[in-house]
Amino acid sequence: MKRVLSGMRPTGKLHLGHWVGALENWLKLQEKYECFYAIVDWHALTTDYDRTEKIRENIIEIASDWLAAGLDPNRSTIFLQSHVKQHAELHLLLSMITPLGWLLRVPTYKEQMRQLSDRDLHTYGFLGYPVLQTADIIVYKAELVPVGEDQKFHIELAREIVRRFNHFYGKVFPEPKEILTPVPKILGIDGRKMSKSYGNAIFMDDSPEELKKKIFPMVTDTRRKRRTDPGQPEDCPVWTLHKAFTPEEKRRELYEGCTKAKIGCLDCKKVLIQRLTEKFQDFREKKEYYKSKKGDVIDIIIEGSKKATEEAEKTLEEVREVMGVGISPGRI
Repeated sequence: MKRVLSGMRPTGKLHLGHWVGALENWLKLQEKYECFYAIVDWHALTTDYDRTEKIRENIIEIASDWLAAGLDPNRSTIFLQSHVKQHAELHLLLSMITPLGWLLRVPTYKEQMRQLSDRDLHTYGFLGYPVLQTADIIVYKAELVPVGEDQKFHIELAREIVRRFNHFYGKVFPEPKEILTPVPKILGIDGRKMSKSYGNAIFMDDSPEELKKKIFPMVTDTRRKRRTDPGQPEDCPVWTLHKAFTPEEKRRELYEGCTKAKIGCLDCKKVLIQRLTEKFQDFREKKEYYKSKKGDVIDIIIEGSKKATEEAEKTLEEVREVMGVGISPGRI
């Protein structure tokens, strides 16, 4: 059975973009592959090294969200990156062979430097993020990595690092391949990409009342100044959510209603609120359960981390041997 590795930074509870972009796919993957899902708390430090007060709280939050969404610790290994020290050791070893120029050309490096201009990101940790990400993947010899289109370059870089390592030391690692799934563009309540850092997110555990507060004021197609004006759904942030969560038959009905001015924007929003309320009802109930069982959530993380450590150590024993570092007991 092929291995899958993916992870999320513990930056707080999950929003609709996380569901569409990752979790929905993760649930399917755990049925077909041996899956390792990491809460990557070291990665959280690459941009928030001076804002660490909520990381531990967020670890429990994100694990609870995963479990409430349906990740099964009996079928998937759910673990904490910082509890598996082999990630750090392999990251160090890979950094010895990774050319600086490879990191400087990563598109997301320059993009995030612009987007997060209020933070000082001139650190090795931020620049070396893709090397640690590569270590996260190959320490389990994972062959498949589910990612969004914006992370595709990172997986290509991981393959380049693997090729370089295998060239120097022999074929130790398989070249990881990305799993790209068609993900509809998810916009936040202000029309920008949904993101917690933008303060525009709709969270998976938002109550019906919270959904109404967020969705009713959303800007829609600016062509519709009056209810009798026909609209163009493709230019409406609300429509991006319908495409992700509303069944096709109902979407066709809404599309016709908008383009022919048979319905108003408020009618369209009410349908979305009802759909999201129903879609995540089970999730909200399970999330409340796990919030009351923090000890159980922590136990799942610890047990998963033990399993991950065992697998990662097998890889590091091989890496140390081929690189000629360290001495095994009884050997000189």
